[in-house]
Amino acid sequence: MKYPACVLIAAALAGCAAPGPAPVRDAQIRKPSAPVRATPIEPVRAATPAIAPSSNGLHEVARGDTLYAIAFANGLDYRDLAAWNRLESPDRILVGQTLRLTPPPGMAETRPLDEAAPPAPQALGEVPLFRAPQAVWLPYTEANWAQVSGTAVAASAASGQVASAPAAVQVSAVAAPEPPAAPAAPVATQVDAWLWPADGSLAGRFGAAGGKGIDIVAARNAPIKAVAPGKVVYSGSGLRGYGQLVIVKHAGEFLSAYAHNEAILVKEGEAVSAGQKIALMGDSGADRVKLHFEIRRYGKPLDPLAYLPERS
Repeated sequence: MKYPACVLIAAALAGCAAPGPAPVRDAQIRKPSAPVRATPIEPVRAATPAIAPSSNGLHEVARGDTLYAIAFANGLDYRDLAAWNRLESPDRILVGQTLRLTPPPGMAETRPLDEAAPPAPQALGEVPLFRAPQAVWLPYTEANWAQVSGTAVAASAASGQVASAPAAVQVSAVAAPEPPAAPAAPVATQVDAWLWPADGSLAGRFGAAGGKGIDIVAARNAPIKAVAPGKVVYSGSGLRGYGQLVIVKHAGEFLSAYAHNEAILVKEGEAVSAGQKIALMGDSGADRVKLHFEIRRYGKPLDPLAYLPERS
């Protein structure tokens, strides 16, 4: 009775030792995957802090700052900042330098000449006449001496002789006054004419809701032009609330500012002409596509509509 059990065991062992691969399911087959390369993580650079009005009267210069932009953000005249901080040139400030935004003790703000009281006119009196003294040279004779001294010579009068005329009379020459020097060519202190910075509809006025300029609405990438000849003193996005901004300095210490641009077409230090395209209209730092335009003088915002020509 044990023989059939032995036969079954032997058959099972023979099956295990049989040649040939064992059956493998498809789920067990794994294809080698490509090696995964680690992507290097670039260090995140700290964004340049936007220039905002100072709360402690100081400003630490960051990369991209200019003295004009710092003064613009704080409503100051850049010349005052240069004087208060003993800067030789307003175009040279150093990263990390701390600038004071208030005058040091004993120094006041610069007062524009056109804001000073004009001198009171005074009536001119009679113009004095300037006369040059004249000297006469006479040779010495008794007659001449008598004429000068007022004494009479008895001998000459008795003999009836008439004193001869002076041999020579010399009159000292009076130097003619030199003509006044030609006046120097006047330096431009005012802008001769202003142009509109862009075509579009006027959406915001000066003073409305605290506005320091006007808003002009047009299509994206509409051209923005310089309102007068000048020099670009700031070009960037470092002023909080202005987006991509361009500031141009004009004659007479005027500044014009063009904010919320889509693209800036000029660089700092570049000279621009009136009507030159300097930017494209956009909505950087704004809730809609528009140009925010300002005119400032000595750091004070002015109503641009008082300077721009009337439009039909």
